[in-house]
Amino acid sequence: MLIPLSVFNIDLSASNLILFVSLLMFVAILVAKIGTKYGVPTMLLFLVLGMLAGEDGLGIKIESLHVAEFLGHFAMTIILLSGGLETSMEETRPIIRKGISMTTLGMFITIALTGVFIYYVWGDRIGGAGKTIMGCMLLAAVMSSTDSASVFSILRSKRLSLRENVGPILELESGSNDPTAYVLTILIVQIMDVMETQAGTGATWTVILHGAWVLVNQIAMGFAMGCAIGYGARWLLTRIHLPNGSLYSILILSIAMFANGATSYLGGNGLLALYISAIIMGNTKQMPFRKEVLQFFDGITWLSQLIMFLLLGLLAKPTQMPHIIVPALFIGLFIMIVARPAGIILSLLPFKGLSFRAKLLASWVGLKGAGPILFALYTVIEGVDGSNEIFNIVFCITLLSLLLQGMTLSPMAHLLNMSIDDDPEVETFGMEIPEEMGILRDHIVTTDDLERGATLRELHLPHGIRVVMVRRGPKYIVPHGSLKLMEGDRLVILMGDTED
Repeated sequence: MLIPLSVFNIDLSASNLILFVSLLMFVAILVAKIGTKYGVPTMLLFLVLGMLAGEDGLGIKIESLHVAEFLGHFAMTIILLSGGLETSMEETRPIIRKGISMTTLGMFITIALTGVFIYYVWGDRIGGAGKTIMGCMLLAAVMSSTDSASVFSILRSKRLSLRENVGPILELESGSNDPTAYVLTILIVQIMDVMETQAGTGATWTVILHGAWVLVNQIAMGFAMGCAIGYGARWLLTRIHLPNGSLYSILILSIAMFANGATSYLGGNGLLALYISAIIMGNTKQMPFRKEVLQFFDGITWLSQLIMFLLLGLLAKPTQMPHIIVPALFIGLFIMIVARPAGIILSLLPFKGLSFRAKLLASWVGLKGAGPILFALYTVIEGVDGSNEIFNIVFCITLLSLLLQGMTLSPMAHLLNMSIDDDPEVETFGMEIPEEMGILRDHIVTTDDLERGATLRELHLPHGIRVVMVRRGPKYIVPHGSLKLMEGDRLVILMGDTED
């Protein structure tokens, strides 16, 4: 629950709580607008805003960590679902083995290198977690995932197109390695607990082997359940007839949550099952109301990201962080410059078709975010020795990653010659058409277009092209053959086969 603000002494109950939350979200939107203008990642601003409103700022304290973890995981569920729905199988299929290798082998290499570095260089400086090699490996595992919320947000909000199919690889990796990192975090916590309570290496090795089996089972069960539920949902979506897109959106949300819950109940990885089923559903041919469904999930994804990063910012206590800032800085830089590049490059060695600069860019997009902070929160709830230091270190590294990697992603892509200049966004004035009718494009009339004549009829448009709307300043004109065009008119063009 929330306690009153220490600065303004406002009783945050009932309507006052609603009022404050609405103001906080409103300010977050304004801050995001300013951040976009100056190239600052939106997720970073949400996180900082939460810190300013938190216990060491305005004074809001979240006393129930279990509630905070639940809300964070629910928000992650929405984000993974939305990311999966927008993932194209046509783009993903050629790179799926690369993505899986990065998520497994690449992650294990990153964790091993980071854990050893922490133990031998900074173990004495970070408290209880640094006393044992397993504690350092736990810290490394918590930080190992590439946060899906941050990657989806930055790649898609910046409309950044990357050469050599790197974009789909990064989205697949970020969507699939959050579940893997979470499972590894849980397993290492269990191993540490057994090592503390039971003596003898035999018991430890038993737990390690059991943990390895659980990890394999989680991934296998998650993959199988995701495929089964996803293809079942695809069959249902093409046969059930609902009156509007909102009901289809709710149906997809319920299926995804079922995939998560049912798989977790059976001992599998629920987040992985959810993500796979979302990809399959999102690639359903002729999905009814596809545009409305994607718009619905785009909206609630932004809301989920906002809530999750604000919530995690509220959990932070900057006054407890000064003594770990230096270790966190060097650990974060080691992950960015050494551990993750080594993991990515080594995990992609068996595959051809990716240049060295593509691998370098992929290693740089190792953005941290809400995922690692949530996993660190789990260690606090479980009472792991040094868990507060783990949370604070991960929080500092997340800020560093969003600031350094998030703000330099586009410049790095241009520096490595990996970015593709996008065409200007098509302006269709909100018009939508069925996919089978063709595609909409826009065109601004120039003086060269008017050389043959000023009317639409005199343009002699190629076969299969129709002008369906003309915008002239603030006016919208339904065109006809004798309409005289002017320089600067914006045409909405339908491109598709016709029978005449």
